[in-house]
Amino acid sequence: MSIETMMKEFQAIAYNPNKQLADFKAQGKKVIGVLPYYAPEELVYAAGMVPMGMWGSNNKTISRAKEYCATFYCTIAQLALEMLLDGTMDQLDGVITPTICDTLRPMSQNFRVAIGDKIPTIFLAHPQNRFASWGLQFCIDQYTNVRKMLDQISGHEMTDEDIRNAIKVYNASRAARREFVKLANDHCDVVTPTLRSAVLKASYFMLKDEYTAKLVALNEELKKLPVCDWKGVKVVTSGIIVDNPKLLAIFEENNIAIAADDVAHESRSFRVDAAEDGDPMMALAKQFADVDYEVLLYDPKSSENRRGEFVANMVKESGAQGLILFMQQFCDPEEMEYPYLKKALDAEGIPHIKLGVDQQMRDFGQASTAIQAFADVL
Repeated sequence: MSIETMMKEFQAIAYNPNKQLADFKAQGKKVIGVLPYYAPEELVYAAGMVPMGMWGSNNKTISRAKEYCATFYCTIAQLALEMLLDGTMDQLDGVITPTICDTLRPMSQNFRVAIGDKIPTIFLAHPQNRFASWGLQFCIDQYTNVRKMLDQISGHEMTDEDIRNAIKVYNASRAARREFVKLANDHCDVVTPTLRSAVLKASYFMLKDEYTAKLVALNEELKKLPVCDWKGVKVVTSGIIVDNPKLLAIFEENNIAIAADDVAHESRSFRVDAAEDGDPMMALAKQFADVDYEVLLYDPKSSENRRGEFVANMVKESGAQGLILFMQQFCDPEEMEYPYLKKALDAEGIPHIKLGVDQQMRDFGQASTAIQAFADVL
């Protein structure tokens, strides 16, 4: 099978999550919707069910969700609720709602009120003080609540060994994705921004063992190619989510490749593995505690601008010439962090631009002009 065919298969899955959901249900599988961020999907997999990511939609318009949401809620959360209200996600057997940001915290209750008993809602509160023993214990307690509710939905009790096996499956998947983003940089003539996004996005709509097998096969084929002598521009992307094909097509029109990313929907989600031995619940709690350089999580050393320096180093080490920051509308954490990120980029002489986006954008004229001008400058 050719590399192009492999990536087209990922693309078909990424663009048709409804078909994936219907296929899983036709196979008799139970499916759990998982909202951002850092939900322990391993528990869903260990319960013998399918975790399906819910990161909004580029193809829907917010209508019914407005009855429950303030206008300044980000469109990712609103569109997730919209899909639950309009019947798109009726086949789900449950929904996990993490509460890391100020939008998701109240939205978790909106989900409960809006969908009632139709779909069980599993509330998940991560600890921000996640390093101390009591922070780890709080995380374990929260994950245990999730575990118990998943057991109820699945109809059987998962074992610790089930969770350890799930952790191994997920660690293998994370490793394959980390390798893929490096290979995508080496072969950006083949792995275009649109295809790169689709390959990573497909992971949210597949069982991880099946996804990893397909991705490992793709990685092996990419390794056989000579490293690309790219004549265009390379950038690092940053933000919450950058998955709109029309937006990414602008990169390709201007001969821009993505060298690496600091995107929550992409590389931030698979940077950290969990321990494969010992208490699996503690392993998952420590995995969350080990997440670093994250806009949404408390950093006790934030005064040192560690995250800004981390992103600046990513640009330099990846061989990119600049950074494009896609600022999700009404995302307070990203907006508040931007001055520190800008300071670090400026200190290293790294050019960047900041573009406001949301998932209801249909006209990318301004973004196209800005990206084209940035490419010319680089």
